[in-house]
Amino acid sequence: MKFGIIGAGIVGTALAVRLVEVGHECIGVHTRSRLSYERFRSYLNIGHLPLEELVPAVDILFITTQDGMIRTVAENLTNVLVKPGQVWIHCSGSLPSEILRVKESESIQCLSLHPLQAFASVEKALTILSGTHFGIEGDNEELGEGIVKDLGGIPHHILAEKKTLYHAGAVVASNYLVVLASLAVELFAEAGICGEEALASLLPLMRGSLYNLEQVGLPQALTGPVARGDVQVVRGHLDHLPPKLVEIYQCLGSKALELAENKKNLQGLSYPQDELNALKLLLKPK
Repeated sequence: MKFGIIGAGIVGTALAVRLVEVGHECIGVHTRSRLSYERFRSYLNIGHLPLEELVPAVDILFITTQDGMIRTVAENLTNVLVKPGQVWIHCSGSLPSEILRVKESESIQCLSLHPLQAFASVEKALTILSGTHFGIEGDNEELGEGIVKDLGGIPHHILAEKKTLYHAGAVVASNYLVVLASLAVELFAEAGICGEEALASLLPLMRGSLYNLEQVGLPQALTGPVARGDVQVVRGHLDHLPPKLVEIYQCLGSKALELAENKKNLQGLSYPQDELNALKLLLKPK
């Protein structure tokens, strides 16, 4: 396929590199940032083209700008010559593909391919793009699936009307994992293990939990005092936590208790009723 890129950020650059490697032709790139274009050129010697030249020349147009600019870019393209049946693709996890359709009469196909991964740099993206899971929705999901497979990715079809929930799940798994690490480091500091020493101590524990998730899945990977029904330990935590963290601990603990009950059910077990009632009372936010 002949494709073009609008927005030469980390994702756009990495996608272009991998697609060229498997035989697709990148016609050109368009970006407002000189620095991002120079970085793009360090990977692919492709020309910077005005939209009036780039858009009519491609079969597929990737719009890999920041989420807040995607609609604006689409609106700016309404006066540019477009091939009938041309496919426009954005890579946002929260916005539906239809945000690209400014006019109902436009003969374009709208598609969204969202890499379910955190890319810190182009090099990192190129390293982990293969094996990355992608959320796909839009007019031509079969084409999207083929592109994802060309990238070495794993495609998943998602519902456009539920895409915000999909993205919220990704945020919880990625961004909020970092937040949880920060909270744990804060608690370790209270106990005398500070800064980098605290994080270095916690990372193997976090990796162990991820390993358990890979090996045995949910809810079996859950361990700890809630899973054991250790009321005294949970009460001790709540008695000593900084007040600002109590409600966070209770909300997370309530979810842990749901998982723990499911785990016991799968094992043909259940909490003693007094133990279950005590945990629910302790973990109920005030």
